[in-house]
Amino acid sequence: MGRLLRWLGFLVFFIIIGVSGVGFWSYTEFVRSGPLAAEKIIVIPRGEGIERIAILLARHNVIKIPLVLSIAARTVATDKALQAGEFTFPQAVSPRDVLKILKTGKQVVRRLTVAEGLTSAEILDRLKKTEGLAGGVTVTVREGQLLPETYYFTFGDTRNTLVKRMQGGMQKALAILWPKRSPNLPLATQEEAVILASIVEKETGRAAERARVAGVFINRLRLNMRLQSDPTVAYGLHQGHQELRRALTRKDLKTPSPFNTYLNKGLPPGPIANPGRASLEAVLHPADTGELYFVADGSGGHAFARSLAEHNHNVAKWRKLEKTQKPNQP
Repeated sequence: MGRLLRWLGFLVFFIIIGVSGVGFWSYTEFVRSGPLAAEKIIVIPRGEGIERIAILLARHNVIKIPLVLSIAARTVATDKALQAGEFTFPQAVSPRDVLKILKTGKQVVRRLTVAEGLTSAEILDRLKKTEGLAGGVTVTVREGQLLPETYYFTFGDTRNTLVKRMQGGMQKALAILWPKRSPNLPLATQEEAVILASIVEKETGRAAERARVAGVFINRLRLNMRLQSDPTVAYGLHQGHQELRRALTRKDLKTPSPFNTYLNKGLPPGPIANPGRASLEAVLHPADTGELYFVADGSGGHAFARSLAEHNHNVAKWRKLEKTQKPNQP
């Protein structure tokens, strides 16, 4: 009996030593720097348990031994609190810090910059091609509804959510800018402001010119003159679904369309693009110059005129310059 007790004592002793050794080894591996050679971004799918997450991270060389991460997560009861998403793991990150990263849920923030002057069709096409977004766009999107700016999102956000943020951005911008507009503008509604702003957006890419271009169109509306804006004609040819990759022709200018402001007086029936905040501000606070005409000046800007005679002079200068810039035709 005494001999049996001695053997049982030795067995318990070695079990204690073994468990302590495993525990010490596990803790050492848990806090030790990991094998990751350089910072890495990894997507943790939704619905994955700690074992599958550990295997995934080991496959990407973030951790060395999946079992260490699994045991640690269950021991400290964080296995249910781990977040799905896209995370950045720094070089040589330890399993302990991996758990902290997955628990805090601080995901990689992506961004999408929407340039001013894109049509809604072009923006939706960009959204379709943007990686990291989920689902299609099922909400109704009209021209001029989306505010161009930079939008931030995380992996798995839906395209619908981003579209709604763009629509909300435009609504908010108009709610702030419209009440502060200059008095006596020939614009009856916010929609008309967006229409004219979209034309200004397409007419000039120079910030310093926006209010001046807007002033020309405002003056023409007051005098019931046709706007004679080339971008409206170009939009009418394809309704914004296709970019016109050529110069307008005389035939184009005579082609009937609700958007052809060479044939129709007043504003077109809708926006021709999505204008930015600066163009909205320009049409709501146009330059008071008395100018009625503008034409390209060859420098990326425009030459402005009050009279038709002055405008014709500017047009002649531009055409002469244009001929010198064109390569010789065989």
